[in-house]
Amino acid sequence: MATLAETPAGTIRRIDHLSGTPRAGFIDRWIYVFTAASFVAIVLTGFIPDSLMKIAAVQAGERPPFPLVLHMHAVLMGSFLLLLLTQTTLVATGRCALHRRVGIAAFVLAPALVLVGFILVPIMYHQTWDALQTAPPDARAKLQQGLLIRENIMLLQLRIGILFPLFLLIALRARGKNAGIHKRMMILATAMALPAGIDRITWIPSTLPMSPVSPDLYTLLAVSPMFVWDVIRNRRVHPAYWIWLGINLPFAVAVHTLWDTPWWHSIAPRLLGV
Repeated sequence: MATLAETPAGTIRRIDHLSGTPRAGFIDRWIYVFTAASFVAIVLTGFIPDSLMKIAAVQAGERPPFPLVLHMHAVLMGSFLLLLLTQTTLVATGRCALHRRVGIAAFVLAPALVLVGFILVPIMYHQTWDALQTAPPDARAKLQQGLLIRENIMLLQLRIGILFPLFLLIALRARGKNAGIHKRMMILATAMALPAGIDRITWIPSTLPMSPVSPDLYTLLAVSPMFVWDVIRNRRVHPAYWIWLGINLPFAVAVHTLWDTPWWHSIAPRLLGV
């Protein structure tokens, strides 16, 4: 059933066996904090070892230095994840007025993050492309394969670049009007970016680079605690999940359909100006 904040005005709030219990109240407050914290943990688990490995490769002269825009993207994404964790914690601890004031930061961070992301993708692609043009024959095959993988990953990046801001827009438009849509869609929008961290966790099973199935499944797994509790608590699927699924599904089908096809590998370089 819906929590008090999500119950439309003028309707009678139905009572079930969970209402008013300490366990239900605790989970209602903290499930979103747990989900946001798990997102931070996923990203750190993926990016810290990967970043350390790449820093070592830069220091050894095995790869070019990181472009400035990559550092900017890391700072912005980290800031956004910390903002999400802060916001869910503020609501869980009853500091809603501060939550609303701090939330204004999302109107700055989100557009900056999307803009930097769209700049970063072609820069990283051109870095590999340029290396391929001057590489010795024995290194060309590996770089060519890396370029094909980057083109496939770009499908995931494009989906994130479109759906992350779209879901954030839905969440922010619901701010102050529909708490249920707002809080869930903020989480679900952020979940769209999780594959970037998930793909870097090398010790979990993965279908990459052959198929994008595993990033999608792990993303669903990451939001499943919130979803499962919602179904148990409300005895229905909240509309936020239907919105997320309805918009997300066509993009997922497109990514899976185009993945590693000759047509996409012919189009991707042209999109990036090479």
